[in-house]
Amino acid sequence: MRIGFIGLGRMGANMVRRLVRDGHEIVIYNRTPEKTREIAAEGATPTFSIADLVGALEKPRAVWVMVPAGDATEAQIHELLEHLEPGDTIIDGGNTNFHDDVRRHAMLKEKGIGYIDAGTSGGIWGLQVGYCLMVGGDAATVDPLVPVFTTLAPPGGYLHVGGPGAGHYVKMVHNGIEYGLMQAYAEGFEIMHASDYDLDLGGISELWMQGSVVRSWLLELAGRAFKANGADLEHLKGYVADSGEGRWTVQEAIDHDVPAPIITLSLQTRFRSRQDDSYGAKVLAALRNEFGGHEVKTE
Repeated sequence: MRIGFIGLGRMGANMVRRLVRDGHEIVIYNRTPEKTREIAAEGATPTFSIADLVGALEKPRAVWVMVPAGDATEAQIHELLEHLEPGDTIIDGGNTNFHDDVRRHAMLKEKGIGYIDAGTSGGIWGLQVGYCLMVGGDAATVDPLVPVFTTLAPPGGYLHVGGPGAGHYVKMVHNGIEYGLMQAYAEGFEIMHASDYDLDLGGISELWMQGSVVRSWLLELAGRAFKANGADLEHLKGYVADSGEGRWTVQEAIDHDVPAPIITLSLQTRFRSRQDDSYGAKVLAALRNEFGGHEVKTE
């Protein structure tokens, strides 16, 4: 297939590479021309404006947008609308809030333009092993692009999960679960790191990958991290960001009266990681000192 692709970051560039290697004709655009030239050298067709990208595609056109969710994606879609025509399709592969997908689908439908939300998981390893794709949208819009989805995904790694917004909804919950899994691993390894035993945490990670009920790709990545950085992880700062999906998952749980304590606590732990010295912890220390005379540490 011949499609357009906007955004050549760490994931976007590798997605284009995977598509080109499978014989697809990919017309690319990136805000920085240097990145466009780099990927063009590997077989993609370069363009240096949105107008040129759209002009290089055959009707009906399909353009995959792979830029940061929020304002950047919104601006990119509105710029595309200046050039696309009825019958064309926009695919959003970022981590968009599903409410925005529903709104965009309705807006674009009025203009005769299709919209697909493609929740994409795989990170920097997707080029090698493929991307798990959770796709939402109308079947009539999704079906013509199945060859693209099946190239990007490993066997069994693509599913049309539902209507507009469903793809990013499933990806949102996927990332919420990821928060909880990562937090459980982090706590377990911290307990072992603090123990009186001299434990090889990298070796234990590899051990648990062999038939254990807690084996997973995340555990494999933990082993890689210990090998690369040492068990003490001295060169890393314990600051953990979030890109929004965990918050949205917790809010969705609240909206539907679904208890989700593990995901909620893992999100709160990320917030705590960003504080050099927690004010709340200072209040707790002060209260313990006031009611019980417990020792406090001062700067």
